[in-house]
Amino acid sequence: MSQSKQQKAVIYCRVSSAAQTKRGDGLGSQDTRCREYARMKGYQVVARFDDDLTGKVVERPGMKAMLAHLRNNRTDNCMVLIDDISRLARDVEAHWELRRTILRAGGKLESPSIEFKQDADSRMVENVLAGAAQHQREKNAEQTYHRMRARLMSGYWVFWRPKGYRYEKTRGQGKMLVRDEPMASIVQEALEGFACGRLESQVEVKRFLENQPDFPKDLPDEQIRNQRITDMRSEERRVGKECRSRWSPYH
Repeated sequence: MSQSKQQKAVIYCRVSSAAQTKRGDGLGSQDTRCREYARMKGYQVVARFDDDLTGKVVERPGMKAMLAHLRNNRTDNCMVLIDDISRLARDVEAHWELRRTILRAGGKLESPSIEFKQDADSRMVENVLAGAAQHQREKNAEQTYHRMRARLMSGYWVFWRPKGYRYEKTRGQGKMLVRDEPMASIVQEALEGFACGRLESQVEVKRFLENQPDFPKDLPDEQIRNQRITDMRSEERRVGKECRSRWSPYH
């Protein structure tokens, strides 16, 4: 079949977080499977679009770029290839919203895992699979929450590390939050100085930190942005608030 007459297709791949793009080969394996399917069907793959966001949300950069491509090449009647139904979405409402949006943009969804049809039985199967994907996402979130809460209640820190600390793997205890010197002592002195009034304003805190050679600077001439001081103080207040409310037994 000549390329001019070949059915054109685009590939859409998705993983749930940016970390997954560096750990494992989720995007690559999805791409491989979709290209194998395209070869079997005789499709010409003209583009691939990726996202590293949760399947619950509809607004994704890669999805937006793909929809724009479909609209700009509407006469191609492109096939949209996904490895699995869960790669499109892990939420029933998001699934059907994207399904309709792709159709309106001029695309047709296909997958090596499921045949998308419009009859009642096929739509029922699609609903079941989309619901199963949503259930798996919600169950994963529940399990993560309960594990994190249990670890927090056991006295371990589970959030993003505050300034001046780092995570260190400890045998038998997993990742432990430990002081990261000399940063820890610098931050401690700055915050305690502000709390007791020795450093009377954020300007003085900023000046103190700028005079510390080991404190990283983010502006020319060894200067620090004012927002970093505000963020540092907000972070200390937020830590206690999160532990007291979001993670309390009565939340």
